[in-house]
Order: sequence, then C-alpha cells, then structure tokens
Amino acid sequence: MTRPARIKARDRDALIQSLRAGVVPRTGQHLIQVGRAPELHALLADIGRISDGGSAVRFVIGDYGSGKTFFLNLVRAVAAQKKLVTLHADLNPGRRLASTGGQARGLYTELMRNTGTQTRADGALSAVVERFVTQAMDTAREQGTTPSKVIRARLDELTELVGGYDFATVIDAYWRGHDTDDDALQAHAVRWLRGEYSTRTEAKSDLGVRTIVDDASFYDQLKLLARFVRLAGYQGLLVCLDEMVNLYKIAHKGAREANYEQILRIVNDVLQGNAEGLGFVFGGTPDFLTDSRRGLYSYGALASRLGENRFSTSDLVDYSGPVLRLEQLTPEDFHVLLENVRHVYASGDPAKYLVPDQAVDAFMAHCRRQIGDAYFRTPRNTIKAFCDLLSLLEQNPGRDWQEVLGHTAVVVEENPDLTPLEDDDDDLVSF
Repeated sequence: MTRPARIKARDRDALIQSLRAGVVPRTGQHLIQVGRAPELHALLADIGRISDGGSAVRFVIGDYGSGKTFFLNLVRAVAAQKKLVTLHADLNPGRRLASTGGQARGLYTELMRNTGTQTRADGALSAVVERFVTQAMDTAREQGTTPSKVIRARLDELTELVGGYDFATVIDAYWRGHDTDDDALQAHAVRWLRGEYSTRTEAKSDLGVRTIVDDASFYDQLKLLARFVRLAGYQGLLVCLDEMVNLYKIAHKGAREANYEQILRIVNDVLQGNAEGLGFVFGGTPDFLTDSRRGLYSYGALASRLGENRFSTSDLVDYSGPVLRLEQLTPEDFHVLLENVRHVYASGDPAKYLVPDQAVDAFMAHCRRQIGDAYFRTPRNTIKAFCDLLSLLEQNPGRDWQEVLGHTAVVVEENPDLTPLEDDDDDLVSF
C-alpha cells in the first residue's frame, strides 16, 4: 500500500485531534482510509452522473460503528474535489425531512451552514453566490453589456422551477448589493438563501419577495440550489444526510410516514430523471431500512423501490442499486488502519514511527483479550486507545511501548440505537 511521503502539520494535527476525541475527522480521511474500494467506486460513478447533469440517490446502510459517517465524509470530500458543491447534516429530533413545526426548515438551515466546495469545507454559500456574480461580470465585459442583464438572462431558467422566481429575485438583490456596496442587502439575500427568515412579511420588506424557505419548500429549494450551483460554474450538488435512524425513532406513525413520503419523492425524482445535477446520500442502520413496522420497508412504495438484488450473495454483491451496504472491517483491514494512524503520527516519515511493526500486532492482541472481536468491528474506541498510546510515547520518548501498552484500557462502545423505542402513538390509540 502506497502512503503519502509527507503529511502537512495542519492535516496531521486535525486528524489526530478528531481520532483522539472519538469523532469522525472532517478532513484528511484519505490518509487513513482502508477497504471500501467497490463502495467508493460506486459513489464515484454517481458523482460522475451528477456532473453530467443527471441525478443519483444512495442509501448507505451499516451497523452501528461500521464507518458510515466516515464513509459519507470521504465521499463528500471526493465530490468537492470533483467540483461539486456539497451539503451535509445529521438528522435529530429538531431536523427532519418533513414537518409542520419548523424541523424541515431547521434541517435546510443546517445544510446551508455546512455548504462545502473544493476550496472551503464549510460555510461556502456566500462564496458560491459571489462566484456566480463574478462570472456574470466577466461575461458582461466580454459581451459589452451590463452584469445585470447577464444575471437576469442566466436566472431565467430558474423561473420554470417551483419557487424559482423568488430565488432569482434574491440572487438579483445580492448583485444589486454588490454593485452598490450595500452590505445589508447582500446579507439579507444570503439570510434568505440560508432559510433564516421566519416570516414572509420580513422577507418582503427586506427583499421584495413573497415567499420564504419553510417546511413545505424544503426539497424544492434544494432542486433550485442544484440548478443554481451549475450556473455558478460548479458540476452539481451532493446532499449527505446522516443519522437517518432518527426518522425510524419517530414515535408518531403519521409524522414518520410524512418523512418517508418525502424520501419517496426524492427517490422518484432521481429514478425518473426529474432532478438535474443533484445527488443524495443517506446514512442509516439496517433497522432504518428493513424494519417492516417502522423502517423504510414499512412504506410499501419505498419497499418496492429499494428492494435489493435477489441474486446477491455474500460473495456476489450488486453495487449498482440504491442501497449500498457497508460490511464490517476485517482484522486485516483494521491492521492496515492502525498502520495508517501510525504513519500520520509520524507526519509521513517512517523513520519517525513511534512503535515498530510488532507493536501493532501486540496492540490488536491486547484489544482482543480485553473486548473480543468488537475491537475491529466497532473500531472507534479502539482507534482512540491506539492514539492515546502513541500520544504518550510521543511525549515520553524514553518509555518502552510494551510497558505503556500494558496500562492501555480499551472499552466496548455502546450502541445508543439499542435503547427501547417508544410505541407508535397511533398504535396506542387503536389499542
């Protein structure tokens, strides 16, 4: 396996801090990535389809601790390198795909806050709009016309979509603010695009538009944004939504099915080619997908669309369908992962490795004795312990790694999804 010969201090420190804290790193995932080659190849094909003006949807399904979040972050980083704009957010009780109490708008606002591009991992929405305006100014100079005319001509195609007229009006307002050095008007436009207006009256007063981003317009707004980022010179839009199990946990059957209806709408649009330059990646557990009482398979239309290839086996896997299952890491994968972490700690210089090769084998044996096979099946705490070991050796260069390893504690990670679920409100009423 070829490893990078030199790792920047910034990338090294960011990656190590994330691993030691037990959280998925936001950058540098490629430095420690192991396995997943077929799955990543499948998502690369999706990214290519989005770049060509098509659409894609994937449900990345894996058990707790199998690396779903890490995989989604890796896909997002690759998409950004391929010049897509990326959005990402975790679902929780306050963020849903469909609601009447502001949860869908809350999810949209979080997605806008986490807008990423090739040059900026988060908070890039303003930069995307600025790029559109700058390109329009360049085109206007070439054609000998005004930027305003170029902008209006480019935005005309948005008006055919739901909410497109007001979207175009807001972008035009941003340009007017840019042209007249009106920072307040630009800020109002970005605020509207982020879904931060709570009343139509305020939006009409600030921008002259009659609509705002609300629960009902959540998905339509994403379709508009996908079209707009392509006008701004990007290849498309990729939306990554993790912790989809939170929809499975919704106690009220009607609210849960409203969210599944929104997922169905997205799946239908993608499979029928009604979305342009737009992709979705959903991360969830097997229960979220296959539970016949509360999961996606409880919703008949989704069960038929997301059904997996009946001819697939453990040795014959179909990676072309909407459902992509992540297998648990093998001991061999985990060994390579630990070697990668050691390589990162040494900033890419083998001469600076803190422990020899036999220490990696000894650490794995130590973990196996303490917690069994869970050490490589749910590796977050195990990796954290390995980072703690390397950190101590780095700060105490004279200590023997075998002595320090004997005092290293590894604990089994608890799965919060095992907590009992609330009964459906509708079921209780019928009872």
